[in-house]
Amino acid sequence: MIHEFEDCELDTDKVELRVCGVVVAIEPQVFELLRFLIERRDHVVTREEIIERVWKGRFVSDAAVSSRIKSARRAIGDDGRAQRVIKTVHGTGFRFVADIAPARARIANPTPESETPTPAPLTRPSIAVLPFRLVGVAEPGFPIAEALPDDLITELSRLHWLFVIARGSSFRFRGSTARLDRVRMELGVRYCLTGVVEIVGDRLIVSVELSDTASEGVLWAERFHGSVNAIHDIRAQISAAVAAALEIRIPLNEAQRAQLKSPDSLDAWSVYHLGLHHMFRFNRADNERAKTFFERVVTMEPGFARGYAGLSFTHFQDAFLRYGDHDQAATLAQRYASECLDRDPLDPFGHYSMGRSLWLHGDLERSVPWLEQANTLNPNYAHARYSKGLAEAVLGRAEAGLVSVDQAFALSPIDPLTYGMFGVRALSSIGLSRMPEAADWAERAANTAGAHALIEMIAVAANYLNGNGVKAEAWADSVRQKAPHLTSADFMAAFPFRNAVTQQRISDALGKFRF
Repeated sequence: MIHEFEDCELDTDKVELRVCGVVVAIEPQVFELLRFLIERRDHVVTREEIIERVWKGRFVSDAAVSSRIKSARRAIGDDGRAQRVIKTVHGTGFRFVADIAPARARIANPTPESETPTPAPLTRPSIAVLPFRLVGVAEPGFPIAEALPDDLITELSRLHWLFVIARGSSFRFRGSTARLDRVRMELGVRYCLTGVVEIVGDRLIVSVELSDTASEGVLWAERFHGSVNAIHDIRAQISAAVAAALEIRIPLNEAQRAQLKSPDSLDAWSVYHLGLHHMFRFNRADNERAKTFFERVVTMEPGFARGYAGLSFTHFQDAFLRYGDHDQAATLAQRYASECLDRDPLDPFGHYSMGRSLWLHGDLERSVPWLEQANTLNPNYAHARYSKGLAEAVLGRAEAGLVSVDQAFALSPIDPLTYGMFGVRALSSIGLSRMPEAADWAERAANTAGAHALIEMIAVAANYLNGNGVKAEAWADSVRQKAPHLTSADFMAAFPFRNAVTQQRISDALGKFRF
């Protein structure tokens, strides 16, 4: 089982602690202490209980317990002053207080078919590129096991004939030795690309395998060697070898042109991927950390276009979810999207960011062409298709919105934005006056991990319009507890419906619950 909190993963099956994807060496007693505190996180654990669990009841001093607590905090980036993860309850004991991400439990126990639509059958080759497994010791902040496959997803997604599962879904298998039958079942792909990264001193060895998920046979395997300082050369070798293995008949110069533009500096490249790691968690604290990483990237490498797109993405979150000053954040989101496109006019992330930034200014009509261009440049960009579907739903093009969000879901069936995809279905169903469907999809959206208060407000409106005032009131109470500052005006600003009937329906429904 994998317990994920902040930048850390405690893998009880492998007996590993990973920080930012990097294995951190800790003593067995420190590992057992962390596991015990996590398992008992709803309680304050006494020193006596710790001694019984970690030392099997043997006599040890209080100093020994304090020493292990200090080591555990140091390993996970906590300390006695901050106590963000392990809190000291004076006179009693200790308690684990950080939030535990539920994602790994959902991978192990997928949502029943009756509750979650399955991906549509694919008629063209499909592949999932999973996070690589790291063996050996790397410096903190060196997320190579995620950065290499992330680059491969970007490169392969530019190929129109190949269906590539988006990062948001394939990276849900992070830290696990994924079984191919599970990958096939949950992602609906025919092929799977996996890898192992070994670091021995200053040497780097990357092993890559291409497997058939149906037969579970290895179709191709290769091993790449080089210096850690020559990581960009190894990236190019891996990309070329994977392309050959997939029988991609594209001239070398076209493959080079399609490569993701990255900085020459390994440090900036690593920082960018750390920013992505936090950006996709979709909460206020991680959004701020992602913003800090992207600011470091553009300071270190001013020409790295995607660093600016990352900043645009984080400021969009600030504005859309009302984390701070909406107008200031909206202005910054558009400014950084423009800075990205100034540096790389063909970057799909930049076009996606520009489209969403225009949305914040209420300019939905102009946002759609930018989102469409993002998918022209990268046909497998699930988030661009999802955002286009949302724009279409709000513009009153409900049927088109349903088509776009279905395409997004097929590309990334277990995406961290699944709640948003379900929310688009709910809004589109309201626009089509299909209230039972709207209520059903709104319930699924609000009950999906990661759903924020605006999604719950969709559930309020949809249930009320479907005649279920009890459920609507329950979701209204949840919204008021989670985000008491949100009003009906905030919701309508986030979703500025062009259809007057839909706008009035939702506004009246929210008004019934004092928003």
